[in-house]
Formats: sequence, structure tokens, C-alpha cells
Amino acid sequence: MSLNATLFAQLVVFFILAWFTMKFVWPPIVKALDERAQKIADGLSAADKAKADLVSANKRVEEQLTAARTDAAQRLADAERLAQQMIEEAKGRASDEGAKIIAAAKAEAEQEAVKAREALREQVAALAVKGAEQILRKEVNAGVHADLLSRLKTEL
Repeated sequence: MSLNATLFAQLVVFFILAWFTMKFVWPPIVKALDERAQKIADGLSAADKAKADLVSANKRVEEQLTAARTDAAQRLADAERLAQQMIEEAKGRASDEGAKIIAAAKAEAEQEAVKAREALREQVAALAVKGAEQILRKEVNAGVHADLLSRLKTEL
């Protein structure tokens, strides 16, 4: 056999091997590569979508935080205003109560002064009677002279 026959046989075997590879080996490899490329593309699109969702979620979270801060500030302002109002009401009630206590104390002092004046009148009347008794050197009957004593009280 010559070089040509060997070359020809090798060429035939090569073409058979190439045909076999192209027919039975190559399609599953290409199919696996295409599936892998499709999975990678799907993964990249899912990652892009996840990034977009993350940005959207961050935006929503920021909006909710802003709303919560605004709501908290509003509630704090309302609580402070309510506390101030309660303080003012308590001051008003305390002032009213103080005025009542002062008025009651004044009324009680006035009653005590009236009682003291009455007692003083009684004492002055008794002293006047004793003084008159000593001047006259005889006993004056208070029951008999009650009218006279009551006029003396009113004059004092």
C-alpha cells in the first residue's frame, strides 16, 4: 500500500469520525451550551429585575420612613400641645381653688371678727355693769335691766 492508500483510508476514517461526531456528539454538546447560555441570560435578567425591585423597595421604604417620621413628629407636637393645654387647665383650676380658699378664709376671718366684736361687746357690757354696780355700790340685776344692756351693746 502506498502513501496514497493510507492517506485515503485515513481521510475516510476522519470523515466518518467527523460525521459521527457531527451527528451524535456535537448536537448534545451544542444543546447543553445553548441551555447553559439561556440559564445565564435568565439569571442575568432575574438579577436585573431583582435590582430594579430592590431600588423600588428601597424607595418605598424611604417613603414609609418619611411618612412615619412625619407622623411621629405630628403625634409629638399633638402630645406637647395637649400637655400644655392640661398644664393651663391645671393652673386655672389651681387659681380658682386658691381664690375659693382665699374667699373662704376671708369669710371665716370676717365671722371671727364679728364673733370677737360680739364677745368684746359682751365683755364691755359686763364691765359697764360692774362699773355701774361699783359706782352705785349696790347690785344691779342683769335680768331686770336686759333692755338697758341690749341698748348699751348696740351703742358700743
